[in-house]
Order: sequence, then structure tokens, then C-alpha cells
Amino acid sequence: MESKSNDIEIIKLQVQSNYQVILLNIDGITHEESMIFPNGDANCMNWILGHLIYIRNAFLNILGEESVWDGEKFSCYNRGEIPLNRKEEFVSFETLKSYLNENQEKLEKKINNLEKIDPEQVNDIATLCLHEIYHGGQLGYLRRILGKPGAIK
Repeated sequence: MESKSNDIEIIKLQVQSNYQVILLNIDGITHEESMIFPNGDANCMNWILGHLIYIRNAFLNILGEESVWDGEKFSCYNRGEIPLNRKEEFVSFETLKSYLNENQEKLEKKINNLEKIDPEQVNDIATLCLHEIYHGGQLGYLRRILGKPGAIK
């Protein structure tokens, strides 16, 4: 049996690693804590997690899969939005966690079944992975700001 090409293996590892970092950084965070905007305006954990899912849905779409939610209904988590102005629309942190899990399952299943990556998609996929690393790190800092111990040892 032939092994997967390196590009697919790299993407698979990125998606799994980023997911683990996100899970560690949101572990033990309550909904109330997730709604705290540091300095009164820095993005809260709820928005960052919702935003990650929103953009992960675009990742699914690039790979030919359906999103785990209706982008219009969850547009408060889209890039360019001002979270503080739309916080009344945010869903519970537990709900976001379940969407994250559903998204991860779909991404892993799709990536595991890929035969090859379309060269036209390489830049988008690389950018989406970088996006997750960036916001995963933000979740780590927010965790500390909320008085929790660091999760990445």
C-alpha cells in the first residue's frame, strides 16, 4: 500500500496539532470567562473560538465538504467583525466546543481520504493552518490573563 504524499501528511499533522493546542487552551474555561474582553476591547475567548470554527468551515469548503454551521447565522464570528459590538449574538462556549469537535471529525475524515492536494489550494491551506496557529496562541495568552495556569508545557 502506498503511503500518503508528504503534503497531505503535513496538513494532517497541522490540523491535529492545532486542534490539540486549542483544546488544551480552552480546557476548564467557563462560558462567563469566555465572554471576558481583556482591556475592555481585546477579543474574548468565545469570539476567538467561534472565529476559528468559522474559518475552519472555509477549510472544509475548500476540501469540498459542507460547513458545520450556517455562516450567515454565525456571521458575528467572521473576520473583520467587531466582536464587542456583536457579543449578544455569541453562542455558549459549550456549544462552540461541540461545533469544534464536529468540525475536527469532518476535517480529519476528509484529509484521511484525500488522494492528492490540488496545487491551486496549497496557498489557501497553508494560510488556514497559519491562521489556526496564530489564534491558538492567543487562546493561550487569554487563558493566562483569566488567571488559569498555562496549558502548553
